[in-house]
Amino acid sequence: MSYLKFDKEQLINLEYSLNRELLKSNMAGAYMSTTLNGCNTRKYHGLLICPICNFNDEKHLLLSSLDLSVLQDEEEFNLGIHRYKGGIYNPKGHKYIRNIDFGNVTKFTFRIGSIILTMERLLIEKKELILIRYILEEATEPVTLRFKPFLAFRNIHSLSKANLFVNNKFNTVANGITTKLYDGYPDLFMQFSKSNEFIPVPQWYYNIEYQKELSRGYEYLEDLFVPGYFELQLKPGESLTFAAGTEEVNPYSLKQRFTKEQKKHGHHLTFINSLKQAAKEFIIQRKGETDIIAGFPWYDSITRQTFISLPGLAAAINNNFLFAEVLNTYKQYLKNGLLPDNISSALPKYNSADNSLWFIWAVQQFSKTQRSPRGVWLNYRTTVKEILEAFKNSPGDIIRMTDDGLIYASREGIALTWMDSYYKGKPVAERAGLAVEINALWYNAICFALEMAELTGDTEFVGNWQHMPVKTGEAFINTFWNDGHHHLADVVTDGIADWSVRPNMVIAASLDYSPLSSEQKKMIINIATKKLLTKVGLRTLSPDHIRYEGNITGGPEQREAAIHQGAVWPWLIQFYIETYLKIYKQSGFEYARKLIQAFEEVLTEHCVGTLSEMYNGDPPHKAKGAFSQAWSVAAIVYAFNLVNNYK
Repeated sequence: MSYLKFDKEQLINLEYSLNRELLKSNMAGAYMSTTLNGCNTRKYHGLLICPICNFNDEKHLLLSSLDLSVLQDEEEFNLGIHRYKGGIYNPKGHKYIRNIDFGNVTKFTFRIGSIILTMERLLIEKKELILIRYILEEATEPVTLRFKPFLAFRNIHSLSKANLFVNNKFNTVANGITTKLYDGYPDLFMQFSKSNEFIPVPQWYYNIEYQKELSRGYEYLEDLFVPGYFELQLKPGESLTFAAGTEEVNPYSLKQRFTKEQKKHGHHLTFINSLKQAAKEFIIQRKGETDIIAGFPWYDSITRQTFISLPGLAAAINNNFLFAEVLNTYKQYLKNGLLPDNISSALPKYNSADNSLWFIWAVQQFSKTQRSPRGVWLNYRTTVKEILEAFKNSPGDIIRMTDDGLIYASREGIALTWMDSYYKGKPVAERAGLAVEINALWYNAICFALEMAELTGDTEFVGNWQHMPVKTGEAFINTFWNDGHHHLADVVTDGIADWSVRPNMVIAASLDYSPLSSEQKKMIINIATKKLLTKVGLRTLSPDHIRYEGNITGGPEQREAAIHQGAVWPWLIQFYIETYLKIYKQSGFEYARKLIQAFEEVLTEHCVGTLSEMYNGDPPHKAKGAFSQAWSVAAIVYAFNLVNNYK
């Protein structure tokens, strides 16, 4: 029995089902996503979205949807659903949905009169291949099925429009066809496990409307191409498997292949188990590298988020080798002590001041999973030392170390921290100068490296750095603490402190090495509890601040202006809980456990079985941004493990 459940009566309710989305990825960059009832509401929705080599591995949508019609007694019952311009739905196949079961593979049950048909979809691991299995569970006689593929062949960020250049030709292959709409694309093979007839009826379907894009202020109308349709008969009790991918398959092995792949998928038996299943969706392995997709549907990797996600994701999949695979991938991109914003770009940009310090934090977390941290340190000490020395000697034009040992980060017009949104070309929260979490990470990195150096007998490093913790620690307190505020300044620029109540001070208080006293940490967590804490994470700004924005609404620029001025980010809860448990220890267990349990309420509200990138700062905290975000999921698993350890 699945932990994830829905009111069966609500499944045919458009408002209910269109706002709940589904996601599956294949650990190689491909994914499928749609809504609960199968109606695509985003340009990012589709059944086969995959990186295309000829287009710099950018993600492209090949197969948008596959409409299934049941033909009986000269009547056609179309189980598909599309929204056209003006909010017109045609066909309305959602009315035939009777149940959705979230087992190891999501199963949809349709009922048309006396006919009961089930459908299950999955992506083959590390292959650009989707399999869809249909079973005619009940029927009084054989039925005819008609399948109509809707093709896009376009970048996920753009939309397809009817044109005269589309290639409407196809070639036959075993139990199916192969086609590609435009040059440069791979062929799309569409095959069945059973022989069928393909009837070529090339046709454009105009003005398919994507409701989410409309509400987000983007272009929202698309034309999709249908090359024709497949027809075949199915007997009561018989199953059928459809395959769509960039390589030809053996159609007669599709049933066995589906069963074999299905066994690799875990069940959603509990809240945390569901998040552990979601965690697997973000891991990507290609070209000998292991990386983390920051979020679906539009992100690639984001370096900072990769490192922050690592502990939770490694715990979720119960594989600490993930640390080594990812860290080994990233350390080769180190340049002048800095790591790029992401490693998926052809020309990586180095516009982040904290990536390298989060790298050291991730190494530190990795070392804590081992019986002896010695081995981890020996593998990464060269990289860690290079980062520390570079920061100390002021790399490039972004970072310089002040005379009292703090890190000053600034580049005009560039947001160098995780609060990196822009409005009208300017950073919403530029935070140039001495940022509190960067300096806390800096202090933590120095202390961790000294501890490891002492453990391994590296007397030279210890001799060169042993004076730094006292120097940097004293400067940190003198710069960021003021007894009149009872919390840390968020950023200090040219001696002027910004005392806005933001969650970055909680990150500073949570680290293993901190110059803060227990009493100071307690005051920080008290302020955060009163002004930042919600049921889905921490706000980015206190509601009593003049620049607070409680709702993320409007066009792209308006939303960007709000996401770091009050929006709630779930990933921050791990640092809140870690700080809370360090202060209150065993007595804080029950409170921390309830904070984690609160996330259960939202697990079926946006993308089923996962957590969104952010939420509105004002109640009821509606989900916003990417519908599945790696560090959101990882944070809850990380916090869950913390609480269990205290238990």
